[in-house]
Amino acid sequence: MPIRILMTSGTVADCTQAGPLIEGMTAEYLLADKGYDSDAIVKQAQQQGMQVQIPPRKNRKDKRAYDKDLYKLRHLVENAFLHLKWWRGIATRYAKRCASFLAAAQIRCLMMWIAIS
Repeated sequence: MPIRILMTSGTVADCTQAGPLIEGMTAEYLLADKGYDSDAIVKQAQQQGMQVQIPPRKNRKDKRAYDKDLYKLRHLVENAFLHLKWWRGIATRYAKRCASFLAAAQIRCLMMWIAIS
């Protein structure tokens, strides 16, 4: 069951970058936080065949239902990114080439996987 989780950083509003991030992606669910609660994102995800699991913002008039248990899985992915950033080489982007950076991230992910299995 593929799950797509949206995470961005920087000074650009998260919801403005969601469309290009999910464009062309196939997943069963789209998990995102309240920052991505917009009709355009929900519509695009549904057109791509995803079930949207985004909690509604407080000021939304029509509250959309979402699976709270499935939404909690987002926390596990955020923790994985936190552990990746603890590794200095990834946090500071020590590797200058994309291939080297990807290899470092894969090695760290492998180490995390071994630790939990």
